[in-house]
Amino acid sequence: MNRRYFLYGSTGAAIVAGLPLLARQHIASPAMAKDKEQFEVAKTEAEWREILTPERYKVLREEATERAFTSPLNGEKRAGTFHCAGCDLPLYSSQTKFESGTGWPSFWEALPDAVGTRKDRSLFMVRTECHCRRCGGHLGHIFDDGPPPTGKRHCINGLALTFKPSGAA
Repeated sequence: MNRRYFLYGSTGAAIVAGLPLLARQHIASPAMAKDKEQFEVAKTEAEWREILTPERYKVLREEATERAFTSPLNGEKRAGTFHCAGCDLPLYSSQTKFESGTGWPSFWEALPDAVGTRKDRSLFMVRTECHCRRCGGHLGHIFDDGPPPTGKRHCINGLALTFKPSGAA
């Protein structure tokens, strides 16, 4: 009986001791992968901080997620194009935007050659992270629960985007 408690306790202690290392590996993975990639638009941390608001910096450069239902772009219904807030690359057409009910702007498809992806192993799960292919800015994640014709849902932080109505310069 004492040996059983000792074994259970030892196993539990080993698991608990290893969690910080496991968590650090999962949390750091996307950012470490991004650091190794080369992007067309490259700036220093100080340059990004100078051109982005603190909220946009957290999303685009530190991969934060804005609170659901806080972005005015979630309700944007005009014809136009959604651009990267970091480098102004056109990313999504309003024609592919749909109401997902999640609280974030959602699209079933990106514009051609606009978005890059990588595996995101943070939060102890595997998701598909998407980023601007030109500056590497974090946009959000892509899920397999979207509408036809793609079945994809690009769940995008509104802070990562700017909107330009059709006909605007």
